[in-house]
Amino acid sequence: MAEREQRRDRRERDETPEFADRLVAINRVSKTVKGGKRFGFAALVVVGDQKGRVGFGKGKAKEVPEAIRKATEQAKRSMMRVPLREGRTLHHDMEGRHGAGRVVMRSAPQGTGIIAGGPMRAVFEMLGVQDVVAKSIGSQNPYNMIRATLDGLRKESSPRQVAQRRGKKVADILKRDDAPTEAVAEA
Repeated sequence: MAEREQRRDRRERDETPEFADRLVAINRVSKTVKGGKRFGFAALVVVGDQKGRVGFGKGKAKEVPEAIRKATEQAKRSMMRVPLREGRTLHHDMEGRHGAGRVVMRSAPQGTGIIAGGPMRAVFEMLGVQDVVAKSIGSQNPYNMIRATLDGLRKESSPRQVAQRRGKKVADILKRDDAPTEAVAEA
């Protein structure tokens, strides 16, 4: 009986994948040959665990499902971790660039939601961000927008990372400008 339960648990785990994926774009491409045209498909997919990990991939094939499968596999291989504040927003504002694409991302208060355009929205949803304000400036190409968004997210650093880099404590990094008022009060 215990063996049957283990098999059922394994089956349930396989049916509920740890990653969610979002198809961002599908493109039909053609190659002209002697007898006419050969059509193929290119797919762009964003994959994430909605807890701070995200990746994207592109796949090409003669059939749409095969292109999506290839893109999903590539996206899972190219995952990266992004530190999030309170698990819902970015720690600080940043800008990402790729080619002519430029994106500006800003942290937002709770309840704001995801205010971002198409491909950027897919990245934030798969990442698990709930509150963010983002704007795409320049290229409207979904490939470049996703790459620019991920470039900006790579620059994201948490207070813990900054403290470690500076050799300080997290509390010292997060301190506001309270120090001058304390010095005046003592004098």
